[in-house]
Amino acid sequence: MRTIFVLFDSLNRAALGAYGGTAVKTPNFDRFAARAVTFDSHYVGSLPCMPARRDMHGGRLNFTHRSWGPLEPFDNSFADIMKRSGVYTHLITDHLHYFEDGGHGFHTRFSSYDFIRGQEYDPWVAMVKPPLDRIREKFDARHYNTEKPDKRLQHAINRETIVAEEDFPGPRCFASAFEFLDRNRTADDWFLMLECFDPHEPFHAPDRFKAAYETGYNGGVLDWPHYDRVTESPEEIAEIRANYAALVAMCDEYFGRLIDYMDEHDMWKDTCVVLSTDHGFLLSEHDWWGKCRMPYYDEVSHIPLMIHHPDHQQHAGTRRKHLTQTTDLMPTFMDIHGLDVPQEVTGRSIMPLLARDEAIRDAAVFGVFSGPIGVTDGAHALYHYPPDLSREGLSEYTLVANHMTAPFTIEELRTARLHPGFDFTKGVPVLAIEARRDAKRVPYNDGKGFDDLGTRLYDLKADPRQQAPIEDAAIAANLYRMMIDVLKVHDTPAEVYRWYELEAG
Repeated sequence: MRTIFVLFDSLNRAALGAYGGTAVKTPNFDRFAARAVTFDSHYVGSLPCMPARRDMHGGRLNFTHRSWGPLEPFDNSFADIMKRSGVYTHLITDHLHYFEDGGHGFHTRFSSYDFIRGQEYDPWVAMVKPPLDRIREKFDARHYNTEKPDKRLQHAINRETIVAEEDFPGPRCFASAFEFLDRNRTADDWFLMLECFDPHEPFHAPDRFKAAYETGYNGGVLDWPHYDRVTESPEEIAEIRANYAALVAMCDEYFGRLIDYMDEHDMWKDTCVVLSTDHGFLLSEHDWWGKCRMPYYDEVSHIPLMIHHPDHQQHAGTRRKHLTQTTDLMPTFMDIHGLDVPQEVTGRSIMPLLARDEAIRDAAVFGVFSGPIGVTDGAHALYHYPPDLSREGLSEYTLVANHMTAPFTIEELRTARLHPGFDFTKGVPVLAIEARRDAKRVPYNDGKGFDDLGTRLYDLKADPRQQAPIEDAAIAANLYRMMIDVLKVHDTPAEVYRWYELEAG
């Protein structure tokens, strides 16, 4: 078996025509849906980027034990298991977070990998004296600060060398994929993970894609909104959304080139193709930009998944309504390649759903370490907030004490104690390190700006846009029961229940 797993970052479900989107033209994603089984109730697990990838590799939720961080020495990884079992695994990515302190260990689990440089704030172009005047003139100062070196300034510097379409990291990822396929498409037993950071912000697309979504806005570049409440004017909101649309359109075209390649070389008969994302993104809906701080509305947590499998071509173009989520990808990949699933895995293989629409789970639970916990049964969604996000009382459980871009501080490490471990650490003890608010335990979940946020319940059928929370004690109680059941299955630490004021039962 050969598998191509195409992972776009922050690909909003509502942007795709196959999911009812109309704001962006996505003929190629829609063309793939006609060949694939489309999942209508697919949800995230742990958030954001690297926690989501740990879910994908290990097949279980991890946000209850640790925030953003690398793969742990005891973690399962589908790529490593495949590699040790004779399946060649290759990663192509422009996702720079793999190469920071808080993201290492993922790409090295593959047999080989290709890192495409230049995305976001990748420290790629070295420029001692950047053209600050030109950058100030081109970019909106609210999104790009030229007064001091920072991540956004580095991105502006990188863009000095990204001029022609073939210079953009996304197109270069696909070029690398076609090189891999030219070299290996006649071989068997391989897994290609083609991971594009697009359409993650900054929403920077080649001019020809942007031209199709012109708004008439003539101010500085607005393509990287801060994860915060919307303060922009309607014209500025339209411009940011147009830049996102242009980037999705670019992703669609290049994904279409992969479909064309599959057609040209008759690969559908013996190659599985999986398309998904790690999470969505709020583009001013609910008066928010981004993810993590606010409730994980459907725009963030309800994500696309499409699967083409050669043995199920008779089901092409069909849809599945039952719940699936990110943790289910790992056991699905194991199933596709005929490999045993490790006992630590809590996700379920999606393969049975390709033949028939049957339930593999009652609920999907998702969240950010120390942020609200979400749960849905497909009909309702509950977002549970602790009484005070700013208080202490949680621990990070890890053997690789790294935050997103730096190791834990000496002050944090001084709080470390040895914990006997959990059911997924394979008998290995771990460090329990105090998750202090002042240590930036999780991006944006420091308790600031949450005065008007709190636990809320939505009826997804009657109110799919989640405009009006409801109060229904019976429905909430059932969702809480399912949430607790999932937390128990994941050997959640006792202090997590106390911190969220949840009854462990």
